Amino acid sequence: MSVSAQGIPGVPDLTHPVELVHLGSQILKASVLLVFLVIALGIAIALLSFSLRRLPKEQSLFVSEWALRYSELLRGFQHLALVLVLLVVGFFLCSTLSNRYHYWEQAKVAQVALLVAGDKLEQSAPQVRYIVKEPYTTTTQVNGKIVKINETRDVNRFLTVAGSQIQVKLDQTPDVQGRSAIYRVDYSADYKVVNQLENINNFIFEVPPPNGYSLLQSYKVERAGTRLQQTNPGDYSFAFSLQPREETSFRVTYKAQGGPRWVYSAQGQLLSNFRLIAIANFAGANFASGIIPNDIKVDRKSTQFTWIFDDNVSVKNPFGVYTNTDPIRNTGIMPRLLLLAPALFLWWILLLYLSIPMSLKNVALAGGIFFACLLTLTYLARFMNAEFAWTLISFILLALSWGLGANLRASLAALICTIAGAVLPVFGLLVSFSGLTLSLAGLLSAVWLAVIHLYGWYKLQP
Repeated sequence: MSVSAQGIPGVPDLTHPVELVHLGSQILKASVLLVFLVIALGIAIALLSFSLRRLPKEQSLFVSEWALRYSELLRGFQHLALVLVLLVVGFFLCSTLSNRYHYWEQAKVAQVALLVAGDKLEQSAPQVRYIVKEPYTTTTQVNGKIVKINETRDVNRFLTVAGSQIQVKLDQTPDVQGRSAIYRVDYSADYKVVNQLENINNFIFEVPPPNGYSLLQSYKVERAGTRLQQTNPGDYSFAFSLQPREETSFRVTYKAQGGPRWVYSAQGQLLSNFRLIAIANFAGANFASGIIPNDIKVDRKSTQFTWIFDDNVSVKNPFGVYTNTDPIRNTGIMPRLLLLAPALFLWWILLLYLSIPMSLKNVALAGGIFFACLLTLTYLARFMNAEFAWTLISFILLALSWGLGANLRASLAALICTIAGAVLPVFGLLVSFSGLTLSLAGLLSAVWLAVIHLYGWYKLQP
């Protein structure tokens, strides 16, 4: 996981011990408060009954009525407490899963970003430099008088490279520790130099190795088949003589390793008789910087890119090869769904309460089934399409919800409630047109409740 990956701000995560202890203390306080409220109500009823002890008839009616109401209240309190427990536990479970999924998405984005950004191997075009004497004038003061002094200084000038024939072979080594991939480069280039000057015959051929390499080996510069020696370590300048109207050739070869991109930079020079062939021996290779190659050949194991510039072409941006990756789409959808999952559960469980008789066992089973399905969806969505995964899970959810009904009509009612309150809302949060899907689910829920309670589709038993 990337060290830069961050969780969702303000969302609790049960994998953090401090947040877990804080949650436990809050639940304990809320539980104690509810228990005291119930006990206080029971004591109030007992006191009222004691105050009516001299009126046996009124006492009997009062006790029987409030005992029935108190038992109903306790029964309702059990259901309320169970639903609240499922909501609270489900919220913290889903918030933790949301954070985990957000971490995973960020790490995936950071890993892909390493393939198209960051380190790179950048080979600069060689330069042919020569030195000319240029006169210049300075002024100084001698004995209070301004005196002009005429002097000469050395000025660097550059000769255009007459031709470049370059071939580079690229191999990729993926899954390197600390980096997404590295390139292994086998570089060979032939450069032609023509002396078009009349009175200059001493030049310096400057051809530095690529920037950003981590390993450079077998670096060699040859002139007309003769290897040139470096005068100083790390100095990649080679002096040579060339008479006017004559031409010579240089061959540069090396092997290098470096970042997951290789580009060639013209450094503002005009490219003439230029030909670059880049052979990428791995899948997913593409051309960089938007400089379209003249030819692309693809076979099973490699891709060959060819750039050809015949006459005085200026290329502003470095161009070359990088590893193309599939775009990462739909990020943030699963964390949003998981954060809204408790509200969807409450939607579904209220539909069930208003549609079929619900026992404590059925409520507990419904909560377990719902959050188990979301947990399964969270991990299936990592390696397959989330909409397709939820479609498969929905069949399991519908099959299990059928058992919530005591008879055929009740089971059918539970099935409709599950479609309107669970399947469609979750699916609506996964697709791009969420508002339309959630609106349809809400309309279906309202129509269903109207059919039950206004048109008496079947009698809801307590």
